[in-house]
Amino acid sequence: MLDCAIIGGGPAGLTAGMYATRGGLENVVMFEKGMPGGQITQSSEIENYPGVTGEVSGMEFMMPWPAQCQKFGLKHEMVAVNRVSKEGEIFKIHKEDGTISQAHSVIVCTGSSPRRAGFAGEDELFGRGVSTCATCDGFFYKGKEVAVVGGGDTALEEALYLAKICSKVYLIHRRDSFRASPNTVERVKNAQNIELILNSIPQEVYGDNMGVTGLLVKGDSGEIRDIKVPGVFTFVGNDVNNQILIQEDDSFLCDVNKHGEVIVDISMRTPVHGLFAAGDMRLSAPKQVVSAAGDGAVAALQAISYVDEKLNS
Repeated sequence: MLDCAIIGGGPAGLTAGMYATRGGLENVVMFEKGMPGGQITQSSEIENYPGVTGEVSGMEFMMPWPAQCQKFGLKHEMVAVNRVSKEGEIFKIHKEDGTISQAHSVIVCTGSSPRRAGFAGEDELFGRGVSTCATCDGFFYKGKEVAVVGGGDTALEEALYLAKICSKVYLIHRRDSFRASPNTVERVKNAQNIELILNSIPQEVYGDNMGVTGLLVKGDSGEIRDIKVPGVFTFVGNDVNNQILIQEDDSFLCDVNKHGEVIVDISMRTPVHGLFAAGDMRLSAPKQVVSAAGDGAVAALQAISYVDEKLNS
């Protein structure tokens, strides 16, 4: 029987693990099938985390986190979780390998996944020229031209990263203004090899047996522009990874809003006693590493109080 099961190994999950173990819970396991670190490990540069200065990639930034957490006793089980259920006062962690773990409390930190933009050819050519990770795939286009789709912080930051590798970056956005931070917008506008294609929507990515060869983009005037590029990177938001909360009758274990975000209070508590949600998957998450880490700490402190009261009552 676990004191606390943590599902997900990103900034929220790792921080929750550190606070839970350091705070006195003795049997805490983080379930994460891959290497801990989360989606931020794909980021090319971290410049807005307090105390972190200089050019640090997401991978470099997250590298020391697991060791720090494990020092206090956090265990890492490298297995995917299919579902979390609750029977009476006990949670059951249904794992991909067919086994089940039991826990007094659960902190779900499964985050979100990059959303597809939805234009023709995107799914067919995904992994063959269409990508959602500039740090993963940007190297393949060194000295070549690429297109980036999106207008938020991630899109602009990755466009800047690609501009250091590629000969030219076409930045395509459906509006004439960006949602990104003013500093990032200014850097993009000053980059000599980034061309802004505003008020425009990608219509179709096309290619051959070798992969992507071009992208058709429609402007607000209706004109179609054919951009000859071997690589297209899309950064148009994320979808919540809430699948493990879906029960056998297709209902959710706890309340979610219309976007699939888990509804929590200010203490990361769901209405289900002992179940907490933290990070990008919770209601109104700012989608920032520092916020996810804070969520994880808050959830862990609440889990400690819940377990202590339950076992000592």
